[in-house]
Amino acid sequence: MVVRAGLGEDLINKLTVAIKNSPLNQGKVALAVSQAGDYDAAATKAMIDQAIADNGCVVFSWSGCPFCKNAKAVLDATGAKYVALELDQRPDGKAIRAELAKMTGRSSVPNIWIGKENVGGCNDGPGVATLKNEGKLVPMLQAAGALEFYGDCVASSSGAYKYFKDNVWQESASGKTCPILNPATDSEAFRVQACTQEEVDSVFASAKKAQRAWAKVPLWKRLDYLHKVAALMRENAQPIADVLVQEVAKPAADALTEVIRSADLISYTAEEAVRYYGEGKLLTSDSFPGHDRNKLCLTSKVPLGVVLCIPPFNYPVNLAVSKIAPALMAGNTVVLKPPTQGAVAGLMMVQCFAAAGLPAGVLNCVTGRGSEIGDYLISHPMVNAISFTGGDTGISICHKAGMVPIQMELGGKDAAIVCADADIEAAAKHIVKGAFSYSGQRCTAVKVVLVEEEVAEKLVPLVLAGVQKLTVGMPQDNANIVPVISKSSANFIESLVKDAEAKGASLATGAYRREGNLIWPVVADHVTADMRLAWEEPFGPVLPIIRVKDVDQAVEHVNANRLALQGCVFTTDMSKAMYISDAMETGSVQINSAPARGPDHYPFQGFRDSGIGSQGVSNSLAFMCKCKTTVINLEKPSYAMG
Repeated sequence: MVVRAGLGEDLINKLTVAIKNSPLNQGKVALAVSQAGDYDAAATKAMIDQAIADNGCVVFSWSGCPFCKNAKAVLDATGAKYVALELDQRPDGKAIRAELAKMTGRSSVPNIWIGKENVGGCNDGPGVATLKNEGKLVPMLQAAGALEFYGDCVASSSGAYKYFKDNVWQESASGKTCPILNPATDSEAFRVQACTQEEVDSVFASAKKAQRAWAKVPLWKRLDYLHKVAALMRENAQPIADVLVQEVAKPAADALTEVIRSADLISYTAEEAVRYYGEGKLLTSDSFPGHDRNKLCLTSKVPLGVVLCIPPFNYPVNLAVSKIAPALMAGNTVVLKPPTQGAVAGLMMVQCFAAAGLPAGVLNCVTGRGSEIGDYLISHPMVNAISFTGGDTGISICHKAGMVPIQMELGGKDAAIVCADADIEAAAKHIVKGAFSYSGQRCTAVKVVLVEEEVAEKLVPLVLAGVQKLTVGMPQDNANIVPVISKSSANFIESLVKDAEAKGASLATGAYRREGNLIWPVVADHVTADMRLAWEEPFGPVLPIIRVKDVDQAVEHVNANRLALQGCVFTTDMSKAMYISDAMETGSVQINSAPARGPDHYPFQGFRDSGIGSQGVSNSLAFMCKCKTTVINLEKPSYAMG
């Protein structure tokens, strides 16, 4: 924190009181000398006074420290200008703390540093003071990435992440920010800018201005840019993954996998795009009756313009790059609106694009509540296409988007049909993994089992045995079942379970259990068509089982749902499998495996209320361009072309 001189005795007194009244009593550390002595108010006042006079640096890590929260509140209330390095909110915070601990030989690191010459803290001021006095501190922070790669993303005054426009990280003129809660703790983890409509206008103007020049950049050069982005994402995968753990409660291993997978997807898409966009098509007129070869038709693929990309919270990195990469390779510019929950991971991903050297305005990112700027974004006159992944919000977007091309993947009630002749043990294994991975917060999760009655009593115990092996806990511990994204989501899931239980379903996993946003896995057996759980998507660790007399009844149930994203069938008879696949009116059907999105180059689409258009690398490349026809009229037939 750089504190300007002249703020006066009042600030010094308030900071002194804040330190002394620390709820953890950590303020008793002698800030100017060592951790040994009792709290010295006079010495503290003198030190803060010197820090102000010297324009000294105070760095808070306030999110997990009541002492620092109090001190920061004093600074904010007084109007002090400062730079804050929030270790607990920074993507590289763990790396910085680990490096500090290693270099100081101490188990704890400071939450607050005060002054130029003397450094104190509520944990380990003296250890860091030695590093600072020996000139080792700044190089160490640079090595840890604290002062470089992600440094510009964070506003020094508030600790909130900035939005991105014209290759510059910016703070909103509104002065407002949006808090992002850690689903596991329900406490604030990050803040992002609350962009205004005027700032949205400015971002779109920037994207529109940049698009014509970007469309003229050769394909090979766009390819080179995206390979650089992918390399930067791989280099910075761990910090982004750490944020995913805090921001969307994704298990640590899965979070890292998402980032690496996203980098691979960028590279694959860029390579495929060179082949796809590099090919034109020539038609001759004499192939149609009554014409000679005196007309030549050249068809080419041209950009759409400015593409609005909106990914969901559950894959805020992967499902962002699945839109951004094909859009950019097609010659479009992009305005990204990350989900509020998942925004910081998205912003860190954007920094990888920025560091790769893309021209200003090619990729821009606005943040804020979808409820506040969402409608304004999708109805903006400079939007030329929308690619959205999410829930029923997409239906509203369709109604408001007008003539703008739309690519959408929405919700799903993905069914697993288990036939009497299936390998029941294998089916149970796939169903458990498919239903409960990331607590069922996936559009491709198994959301209902339709099992033929004659094998139901064999399947249910095997599913229960698999569920009992799942771990329930925190994402940083790589638990299978982690807290769901929000309290409102947990409440909705609970309402579905309670409705089913009230109408006669049996909870095979035992009594319903919930702590905060953490819901223990539920297997609801004997679910019937009058229950909400038979039709609605819980997006949580809940698996309803419906017993059917035959596969035709199962297919009928699947096709009666308004959601039709994916499904799967378990049988040892491939002819029967193909019959069921043909009969299921869903975008995808997996045979003898749970529903899945990947590999990422496979076509992926939903029917009915589950989506519009198709995704997957090739289909996304096709969506991101439009066909342009140029007809050459010749005085005489030509046989030299075509």
